[in-house]
Amino acid sequence: MGDVLAGIHATWEFDTDSVLIRFERGIRTPRLFQSLRERRVPYAALSSVTLTPGKRGTVVLRAVPRPGADPLVEAAAGQLKDGCDPYRLVLPAERETLAEYYADELRTCLGPDADEPAERFLVAAPEAPMHFKAYDGRAGFDGERVSFRWFWTGASSEKWKAGDQTFPVSDLCGVEWRSPEAFEGYLRLLPRGLDGAVPAADALAGPGPVAGAGLRPGIAPSTQPVEPRPARADQDPAAVIFGLGYGPVHESLPFAAAVLESVRRKQSAPLATAPPAAGARRDPADIAERIHHLGELHRAGLVTDDEFSAKKAQLLAEL
Repeated sequence: MGDVLAGIHATWEFDTDSVLIRFERGIRTPRLFQSLRERRVPYAALSSVTLTPGKRGTVVLRAVPRPGADPLVEAAAGQLKDGCDPYRLVLPAERETLAEYYADELRTCLGPDADEPAERFLVAAPEAPMHFKAYDGRAGFDGERVSFRWFWTGASSEKWKAGDQTFPVSDLCGVEWRSPEAFEGYLRLLPRGLDGAVPAADALAGPGPVAGAGLRPGIAPSTQPVEPRPARADQDPAAVIFGLGYGPVHESLPFAAAVLESVRRKQSAPLATAPPAAGARRDPADIAERIHHLGELHRAGLVTDDEFSAKKAQLLAEL
């Protein structure tokens, strides 16, 4: 189409095979939009287009993505509020006729599989490296592996016993994100093997998203045995929990989408044998701090003598 439709908080630029959504940067623009900046959405990724009345003299043009086409939408699992939906374009009511024109034009561009779930992601995920601060640790993603580094002020004793965690995306089958705007939010990694999965409703008190979000149909679970995972996310070393000001949507959701996209890509790629990575030396001050905290857990009776000795030896070996 080659046209531009400017709305509130975003502008849609129509191309021959896709629409480029550019988000404004401003104090009134949702922070998720500012974080995303822009997104190119192929018409093949859309299932339908709607035009509905909005609030306070506006109309809303919305492109509905196909299930499985956008890693951000898949990770969100229906938890985004309308005002943070990147597929909604809000326009003044006097531009309704123009909006109807573009809605009709978009409908003619929908692909033949618009009514079917997408077999792969068609919209790009936010790019790594990424990181954000959760309540009990700092999460990082470099494109190949996810790392959790625990905060001694917030992490549970179970996580301190397990130590800082690193998860290659090749060892994961999906991610589970619960919005920090809910009562108890978290980001939980799902290792391969269904025995290791925990129903989301049991992860923390209250309902949550469906466990295994991001598990692609047709991917068989691993047959290797895995240990049962803790029922609570605050006790699971494969999860970080959110809180007031920790893990905000505009940081944790793009992070979850980037990890999910990488997991899907690894599932689709042929298996390859990679040489083991050389271990990096740890900061002695950091090791000393962790041994000190481990001693406090031991004195409090939260860590047994054997656990204390084994974990202390492990930390010393990292020097």
